[in-house]
Amino acid sequence: MRLLNTVFGVATILIFPMAIRSLSAAEGDAQQVYTDPANVDGDYAFQGEYRGYQRSRPSTRSSEPIGLQVIALGNGEFAAVKYYGGLPGAGWRGDERFPYHGRRIDGMAILRGGQYDVELDGQIARIRTYDGREAGLLQKVERISPTMGAQPPQGAFVLFNGTNTEHFKNAKMTEDGLLLAGTETVAAWDDFRLHAEFRIPYKPLARGQNRGNSGFYLQSRYEVQVLDSFGLEGVENECGALYKTKRPDLNMCLPPLTWQTYDIDFTSPKFSTTGEKIRDMQITVWHNGVKIHDHARIPNKTGAGKPEAPIPLTTKLQDHGNPVVYRNIWIVPKDGSVPLTANWVKLPLKAPPVPVQAWAPPLPIVIGVHGGVTFGPYCP
Repeated sequence: MRLLNTVFGVATILIFPMAIRSLSAAEGDAQQVYTDPANVDGDYAFQGEYRGYQRSRPSTRSSEPIGLQVIALGNGEFAAVKYYGGLPGAGWRGDERFPYHGRRIDGMAILRGGQYDVELDGQIARIRTYDGREAGLLQKVERISPTMGAQPPQGAFVLFNGTNTEHFKNAKMTEDGLLLAGTETVAAWDDFRLHAEFRIPYKPLARGQNRGNSGFYLQSRYEVQVLDSFGLEGVENECGALYKTKRPDLNMCLPPLTWQTYDIDFTSPKFSTTGEKIRDMQITVWHNGVKIHDHARIPNKTGAGKPEAPIPLTTKLQDHGNPVVYRNIWIVPKDGSVPLTANWVKLPLKAPPVPVQAWAPPLPIVIGVHGGVTFGPYCP
């Protein structure tokens, strides 16, 4: 057994077994599917992102910014990842990821990760050394994409605004005006820019491709994956990936039941008059306002996509048996009919430096997804 000092005194915490199930395991099914943040299990309150500081030594001069992503695995179990510099897209240096694992005990989530432990109450995360010294303090934050709610520019084609599904085939809409996965556009476009917002269900017991799977099948050929990949590495079959072809440059997936955005600039492959392909497709993707693919060229269709050809096809919102929902979808054809600007995705200015001294945080904090636009008190 080991002792950890807590804010309430000294508590005895059991050493946890290492048998936390892997997030990549192909297990878990439709059990415990939550689509409403107001109706979730007891673990959901602990899941999410935390931001603050950590000290490697007792002196405040050793403080540095820290980000933490906590993932609920069901039945009181958690995985987490700590990032030095801040959260992905908001200060993380982009180097090593430090894993943690643990469980909920007496109203707290206790995570172990080698040199440090973390205590969570759902709003505050305290980092402690092996001998119980408090070495860091983080507060839960809720990040919002800077392109959330983006309005279609003049000349854009509005595909879905919550009023009807006339621009989609065999589409279904929820009672509160959201578009369900499992449909495709009526029209097809050659080159275009697309904005869409999506929300992934919370499935704590599911793993891998069973955890909130859908996707944007551009031209029915190229899939930009939609999946609950919060806190994961961000590989070729996870959220933001060009499915099984190219991983995102950064995993910008937010927690499930959080609204997220894709902004996509797509250019079709080009063919000669004889039908020979002379240029690969090209794509740039912003996930929650952060560029995760930059003019990437893909040599072929992805996954189960239809074969490449000179004729454009419809775009699908893939149905993979998960209640993924969409809203605010619009498209700008790149056919010369609408003036296009290079900065069509409007991003905020860079955030001020992150303080590294101790702080007494207010609750809760809501910030822009990469720290640039503050929708509440700035979170250090």
